[in-house]
Amino acid sequence: MRVAITGAAYVGPRGTTLPTDATTPWPTAVQDIGWISDDGITESNSAETSEIKGWQGGQTVRKVISSSEVTFTFTAIETSKTVLELYHKGSKVVTTTGKSVLAIKAPGPDRRIFGFDVIDGGSHLRIAIPDGEVTETGDITYKGDEAIAYEITITAYPGPDGTVAIKYSDDPAWATPAGVAPLAK
Repeated sequence: MRVAITGAAYVGPRGTTLPTDATTPWPTAVQDIGWISDDGITESNSAETSEIKGWQGGQTVRKVISSSEVTFTFTAIETSKTVLELYHKGSKVVTTTGKSVLAIKAPGPDRRIFGFDVIDGGSHLRIAIPDGEVTETGDITYKGDEAIAYEITITAYPGPDGTVAIKYSDDPAWATPAGVAPLAK
């Protein structure tokens, strides 16, 4: 049993070489998004299907996947250049002489790489998304008794081979199921 005790969320320019294991440091072009709310990160896998019914009795004889989607949702609770530019797609924070300005533009395409590290003691799970984009954002509430929060949903797009995300782990449980001998080669 694993629990997501802590971790981090990352973003970088599309095309950045991703790590190929659970613990190698992320490349310098990849930025840590910062503090994430205690709700953590939610991975959602959804698929829509169409039913094919048989003429004889109207029973379902097959379901065909008509569309599918993998998304990751989290709430950033750190107000930083990285978070503001993710939340406001296509907008850039410009700082001159110690003063910053964010001119919020209508969102446009902004595909990037994303990653998540999920840590439980000495067990590491890494999720790498080679091609993703912020596709939904939640409301921002400015209030005196809670953090300013930026709810962000990332959609992972398929690569040429259909891969939308890659998971790596150094958890020994991934190697062989409990009570099952490894298959002989």
